[in-house]
Amino acid sequence: MRMKTRPWHHLSVREALEELGSSPRGITHEEAAKRLALHGRNELVERKKKTPLMMFLGQFTDFMILVLIAAAVVSGVIGETSDTIAIMVIVLLNAALGFSQEYRAEKAMAALKSLAAATATVVRAGTPRVIPAAYLVPGDIVQLEAGNIVPADMRIIEAARLTVDEAALTGESHPVEKHAGMLQEEALPLADRKNMLYKGTIVAYGRGAGAVTATGMETELGRIAAMLQEQGEVKTPLQKRLSDFGRKLSLAVIAICAIIFAAGILRGEKTVEVFLVAVSLAVAAIPEALPAVVTIALALGARKMVKQNALVRKLPAVETLGSVTYICTDKTGTLTENRMVVEEMWVDGRTIKAHRAEGMEQRVGPDSCFMPHAPYSLFMTALALSNDARFDSAGNIIGDPTEAALLAAAHERGYEKTALEASCARVAELPFDSERKLMTTIHKVTAVRDRERSAGIGAAEKYISFTKGAFEAIIERSPFILTSEGQRPLVQEEVRRMHDRMAEDGLRVIGIAMRTWDELPSDLSPTHVETGLALIGLSGMADPPRKEAAESVALCRTAGITPVMITGDHPLTAKVIARQVGIQDRDMPGAMITGSELAALSMEEFEERVESIRVYARVAPEQKLTIVRALQDKGHFVAMTGDGVNDAPALKRADIGVSMGITGTDVAKEASSMILLDDNFATIVKAVKEGRRIYDNVRKFIKYLLTTNSGEIWTLFLAPFMGLPIPLVPIQILWINLLTDGLPALALSLEPEESDVMKRPPRHPQESLFARGLGVHAVWVGLLMAAVTLPLQAWVIHTGKAHWQTMVFTVLCFLQLGHVLAIRSEKESLFRQGLLSNTPLLVSVLAMTGLQLVTVYVPFLNAVFKTEPLSAGELLVVLFLSSIVFIAVEMEKLVKRAKKP
Repeated sequence: MRMKTRPWHHLSVREALEELGSSPRGITHEEAAKRLALHGRNELVERKKKTPLMMFLGQFTDFMILVLIAAAVVSGVIGETSDTIAIMVIVLLNAALGFSQEYRAEKAMAALKSLAAATATVVRAGTPRVIPAAYLVPGDIVQLEAGNIVPADMRIIEAARLTVDEAALTGESHPVEKHAGMLQEEALPLADRKNMLYKGTIVAYGRGAGAVTATGMETELGRIAAMLQEQGEVKTPLQKRLSDFGRKLSLAVIAICAIIFAAGILRGEKTVEVFLVAVSLAVAAIPEALPAVVTIALALGARKMVKQNALVRKLPAVETLGSVTYICTDKTGTLTENRMVVEEMWVDGRTIKAHRAEGMEQRVGPDSCFMPHAPYSLFMTALALSNDARFDSAGNIIGDPTEAALLAAAHERGYEKTALEASCARVAELPFDSERKLMTTIHKVTAVRDRERSAGIGAAEKYISFTKGAFEAIIERSPFILTSEGQRPLVQEEVRRMHDRMAEDGLRVIGIAMRTWDELPSDLSPTHVETGLALIGLSGMADPPRKEAAESVALCRTAGITPVMITGDHPLTAKVIARQVGIQDRDMPGAMITGSELAALSMEEFEERVESIRVYARVAPEQKLTIVRALQDKGHFVAMTGDGVNDAPALKRADIGVSMGITGTDVAKEASSMILLDDNFATIVKAVKEGRRIYDNVRKFIKYLLTTNSGEIWTLFLAPFMGLPIPLVPIQILWINLLTDGLPALALSLEPEESDVMKRPPRHPQESLFARGLGVHAVWVGLLMAAVTLPLQAWVIHTGKAHWQTMVFTVLCFLQLGHVLAIRSEKESLFRQGLLSNTPLLVSVLAMTGLQLVTVYVPFLNAVFKTEPLSAGELLVVLFLSSIVFIAVEMEKLVKRAKKP
């Protein structure tokens, strides 16, 4: 096998076979064995999978988890074993949830990959045989027919009406007609190499044979797989924010503990006692419930999203869609239905939209094959009869997508193929080929209307031929046009104007013509049969947008998210679909760019334009990756949706990759963080809404945890400086943390979305968790809690009551429960929201209140929690003081509402 000097598509069949050291009879078995040893198996090399043990251990690498483990160890060292046990239970729960989600996702992907085709029909030494596709080698001759998955990259050496669905690789919305001829241009995009076949694509129609040019990782599919494996995991916004939060919190904890320890030593207190105070503060400062609450909130969100047809592979992805500023979406099957449909027809000088047929005769009978004054009926009859598509027993259409669309259009208007064939049987045909771009069928007419026969029209016509195909090919062979007034000379300018207008609307135009015969032609050559035709009409087809796509795009734009189409399809088709769904406006100059134009730009030039471009057409896989990188370099969070193999590297690189569950390839699913089970772009909008709700709620319970822990810190930190004893013992600190930080915080994650959730812009990509006043709120409310608690402590001690610590303990607990009710919304009052709008939160607050009272009034728990029963008067004082924070936060929201424009 010699090294080729030109691309495979630029070689003739003879030259390609010579380069491959092969022939139409294939190579010998001995030669195949040698080449297999040289090139390796025809398989994609997968990266090493994580073992279940590695998955589980990976759950303990988060910084906050490590801080919690350290806190548990310290608690154990100083004898607080209950603290150690409680913290470790939380850590293990977090790890179990994370492991479960990741393990199930990996198993699901393994099951999907097992569905790939495994065999190929290969010709070796002149004999066809079926072998495992993994054993194909360069130079093998492979035979293909409709339904086969192409097992390797090939140069076509034989093609009979061969069409291939390459949507997974190139983004083309309809099957591509293939041929064996040499292509003159060397630098052709993948989608335009009509004499090549690529691994992973599907034969839609016809049959053919090809010489294998590349196998395994050397194929186009393998090249994409290699690109995919080069992309590292990108941290989600939530992971970045929580990591930043953990670092800042740890520094704050270390600083506070150091100050308390130093101050205690300077005052001459015992080192051990000061150390216990510092450790108590550390325990109070670390929101040990945070990792568990975040994980549970994301898991609950993932569960809810499955019901909305979005399967989450990686838990943090639940929130990520709420952060994206750009959604880069594929066109075929994502924004469109991935099926050809007749959108418009032009017959008898009239334009007929697909959903209307006003004023057009729709007669179907035994003489429908020949109605010279009824061009509409003849047009529909031609769509049904000059067609190899058919209905199966379940009522589904089987066949080439173009022919299926034409058959469906006729069927919807009452022109049934089976009924028509009874009186207009096919007696001959000239199959479609890619050179003449035409197909002709000849039918014997067994009934002619008496009115026509008596008028002397058609009395001798017993045969009729219908020819359909590319517009230029039809128009060149049609000197006549059929009208309701009979056959007339065709005026090409008028017909061309109609064709151009339909093409500008993104429609694929098919011409339909006819010719009548006195007898079956003895010469069935195309040069004889496909001349002297009468044009009946034109059919304009397209892959229509999904019904929900335009609304979904509009919602994205309302939410401040920029949708961008990235497709391998034709620029005109891409532009039309983009305008139909609202991605591109007509008054947006420069909003579209092709792959070749993009290739001519430097990265710097491209980054200057990237934020103004809305449509990318005819792009290569590596260019999709470039687009995502450029947007990320400009500071955006990027979501990439897609279903094809060509989408996989960009799916992996994007901040969140969203693949299609029905039409998506295994490679795309493996690369993605989320899978749309219904392949519907509208599901992305639901996911965005859910992601924003979840992030809002994550912020709420972080605000809650940070504020309540801040209250504990200020209380413990300031007490010694006010000459007061340590307000709480370690078991009380832990109880408050578990009681108030647990169920109420988790219930906050179930809070319904706020009314403006899809009317505000995305969060700035660099926004901190403390942004929009969260940090300030945590500080002033924490200080307010201390301002309520410490004077109470001083007053109760001053009055000589022994159970001052129980009152401080209970007030601090109830202050936090009042706070959680007040922060359910950033601006809305609790009274406007209603207590029952989040029933789990109300139940948890009532339950926690009851549990706190149990620790105060149940005798055997008094010894455990170092508490004493309170009198009725003392309890009333506690309840009154506990409402102060709730009232203050409601006042803060009132001020925010007053400032709102």
